[in-house]
Amino acid sequence: MLRHYDEMGLLIPKATDGFTGYRYYAEDQLPVAGRIASLRDMGFGLAAIGEILQCYNDPHALAEFLTVKHMELQAEAEETKQRLLLLETAIERLRKDKTAMNYNVSLKTMPERYVASVRQIIPSYSHEQLLWNTMMSETEQLKMQFAENCCSAAVFHDEGYKENDVDVEIQVMVKGRYENTEHVVFKTVSPIEVASATYKGSYDQLNAVNHAVANWVNDNGYAFNGPMFCIYHVSPAQTQNPDELVTEVCYPVKRK
Repeated sequence: MLRHYDEMGLLIPKATDGFTGYRYYAEDQLPVAGRIASLRDMGFGLAAIGEILQCYNDPHALAEFLTVKHMELQAEAEETKQRLLLLETAIERLRKDKTAMNYNVSLKTMPERYVASVRQIIPSYSHEQLLWNTMMSETEQLKMQFAENCCSAAVFHDEGYKENDVDVEIQVMVKGRYENTEHVVFKTVSPIEVASATYKGSYDQLNAVNHAVANWVNDNGYAFNGPMFCIYHVSPAQTQNPDELVTEVCYPVKRK
């Protein structure tokens, strides 16, 4: 470590034996060594310590360095606290249900996106295709271009599950600008933080995935912040094999 301090110019020995390479230090260098040790204990790296030592006798500059490090450590402590909570709740769920980790939930921010949207009351969730048919037929003449990394989604506006007359909105990301049609609305959707889980397979799993994400939200100090939605990464439009479907269940959330 002393060799490293020497190479970085933090603590240069008073003399170095040319034959053995041993470094020799004087008693008056002990305060500098103490400063380096103290700053390392506070979490500063050696590069930052080099800067601090140059202004160590300036209380205002020193206080600025310490304040910035204090803010960094507070942020790290909050992050560690959140990770501990995630671990604790995952362990607790597994003790109650061995399948609790079958669907892994994580936080992400959905970026702002420009979409074509159709929202209607339909007889049941199984009739969602009616909305897609409406969108395709009404935009056929617009020569609508899909966005790069385009994803289609369905937003479920009802509070809770309903057997019939469900309020559903479908969205698909597009590029360019278009005039609204009778049922298709083009709009910008704001960024939003979501708790989400992605799974592969048939829509028969949706109920279990919904429960997994909702339980995660409740367990980890978040509150629901809008209607849930599904992103269809691989949809029936791309495959007729239900085992190949890839769906992401998303719940908008905010900190309690």
